[in-house]
Amino acid sequence: MKSRRWRYTQLPTQVEDTLSGEEGEEEEKEEEKKEEEAVPAPAPQDPVEPQLTEASRVLGASEIRQLGLHLPPRVGGRPWSLVFCTSKDGFSLRRLYRQMEGHSGPVLLVLRDQDGQMFGAFSSSAIRLSKGFYGTGETFLFSFAPQLKVFKWTGSNSFFVKGDLDSLMMGSGSGQFGLWLDGDLYRGGSYPCATFNNEVLARQEQFCIEELEAWVLS
Repeated sequence: MKSRRWRYTQLPTQVEDTLSGEEGEEEEKEEEKKEEEAVPAPAPQDPVEPQLTEASRVLGASEIRQLGLHLPPRVGGRPWSLVFCTSKDGFSLRRLYRQMEGHSGPVLLVLRDQDGQMFGAFSSSAIRLSKGFYGTGETFLFSFAPQLKVFKWTGSNSFFVKGDLDSLMMGSGSGQFGLWLDGDLYRGGSYPCATFNNEVLARQEQFCIEELEAWVLS
């Protein structure tokens, strides 16, 4: 009888020891979990600063860095190659088209008008002659007024870029263009449009171009 009682009285103690052991393991796991959660996540890498093949006559280092943050990830780190600028190639839209031949990569079009205002557009593909609008939702308009404002695609239509011999148009809606340039690349206009829901990019709706550059990102 004593032997049975001894065995009986020992069972709860063994169960308690087992439970206390399991609780100890659970506490250790909880502590390990807390320690893992407490480890800070690695900081995101800084975006690669754009590298230009030559100096820009329109944008400064600060504007270039700011624009670089809004470019699609697929072009991050790609060099900017100047394929056209009015100071070297003249004020001619046809010349711009010719300079773009052989290029398929995205293009950054930057302008400075007679008021010193800097603005422009990012096109997902090279600027070219076309019968209709082309491009993708990566296309956007921007303006430094004086802080950078970027106007991305709203999804309301697909009127991204259209080029003919007499004009270049980017963004449209209700008969107005977000950015419009004439065949001489001398005069232009900017109006709110449905494609980008943009503000007027220049200080005035109509402007005269002082300098224009086209950079291929490839």
